[in-house]
Amino acid sequence: MNRKLSEPLRWANILLRGLHMAAVVVLGAALLGAPVSAGRAVAALAATGTVMLALDTWKRPSHLLEASGVALEIKLLLVFWMAWDESMRTVLFWLIVAGSTLFSHASSAVRHLPVLGRRQ
Repeated sequence: MNRKLSEPLRWANILLRGLHMAAVVVLGAALLGAPVSAGRAVAALAATGTVMLALDTWKRPSHLLEASGVALEIKLLLVFWMAWDESMRTVLFWLIVAGSTLFSHASSAVRHLPVLGRRQ
């Protein structure tokens, strides 16, 4: 089942993605020594990532069973780990950046590969 986001939800999702990327930049800056709060950046990543995953899941629940959905779930778990364990933030940050880069440039055949269950 696929649903279409209403125009306000579509724009909310776009705004969330922008805020999410801003949080990534702030966290990267904090990890490189800038005088900004890494903790707040991680909290912003967790909040925006959770809401974006919820919107994506509402729109197309079957994505949770595909490689891209599983990757998003793993990324979100790593973000929560960053919130819990400050000593791992730098390593987790770079793992997430590398994984996100690989998945965003992978073919749709790879991103939509069924991982859990069958394709619907």
